Amino acid sequence: MSNDTKNKRAVVFAYHNVGVRCLKVLLAGGVDVALVVTHEDSATENIWFESVISLCQAEGIPYITPGDANSPELLAQVAACKPDLMFSFYYRNMLPASLLAVAPAFNMHGSLLPQYRGRAPVNWAVLHGATETGATLHEMTVKPDAGAIVAQSAVPILPDDTAFEVFGKVTVAAEQCLWRVLPALLIGAAPRTVNDLTQGGYFGGRKPEDGRIDWSQPASQVYNLHRAVAPPYPGAFTDAGGQRYVIERARLSRSAPAHLPPGLAVVDNRIVGVCGDGRLLAISSLLADGVPVTPAQLQQRLTA
Repeated sequence: MSNDTKNKRAVVFAYHNVGVRCLKVLLAGGVDVALVVTHEDSATENIWFESVISLCQAEGIPYITPGDANSPELLAQVAACKPDLMFSFYYRNMLPASLLAVAPAFNMHGSLLPQYRGRAPVNWAVLHGATETGATLHEMTVKPDAGAIVAQSAVPILPDDTAFEVFGKVTVAAEQCLWRVLPALLIGAAPRTVNDLTQGGYFGGRKPEDGRIDWSQPASQVYNLHRAVAPPYPGAFTDAGGQRYVIERARLSRSAPAHLPPGLAVVDNRIVGVCGDGRLLAISSLLADGVPVTPAQLQQRLTA
């Protein structure tokens, strides 16, 4: 980085692993991070990711956790920093036009835009059986994930990758993406590519209930659902005999199709999920109330 970029001042909206890694890239690139806007962790959420607040405390960076991105107080605090640039790295709230008017703003999105715009892009990509995704740095507009593309970095989605594993790859892709383009971005020479919104699609957030398994679907679709929401996400689940079961680990079985009704079953002392096309999901870890269930226990419950 040349000396003329080191005084560039930024306000950063950040959360999650991508927030931590991209914030570290800015610091390594000599950016003066005047303020970080982040979230307090929710007591109802499984916090498996790194803490932006901890990084700010370690680096001595001022940070705030406003509840409302539209508040006049937040706008005043951001404007008072007089930033040259603003960044959003997995910050969960939409930024209003008034904030975006303060300085040129760039967002890091966890897909290869224009594919999988909106919420939970990694989970949706896995659910749809995509074989590739990545990270995209783009200009921020009021419409989400619609601004011009500045940089992208792709990663593969292997057939047995869970969303958690893919998210790890996307985090590295985001770091690489920002690192490569940051020198050009800081001198106003970063490239711009049209974000063609006639391609791809927009997806909303996902709820735990979206993990309910429809056993009438083909095994490939059931397996993709499992991969998309496997722990540390809430997990794909099914109800049987008044008990809810969550699949922790599973793979598509290479066994011959089973002549069994769709749903959970025990075959050769192994837990399986029988799908609509007769193919099996080989379930190596099934949980009930967070406790592993053995094939014998499941067999007893299913035949009770």
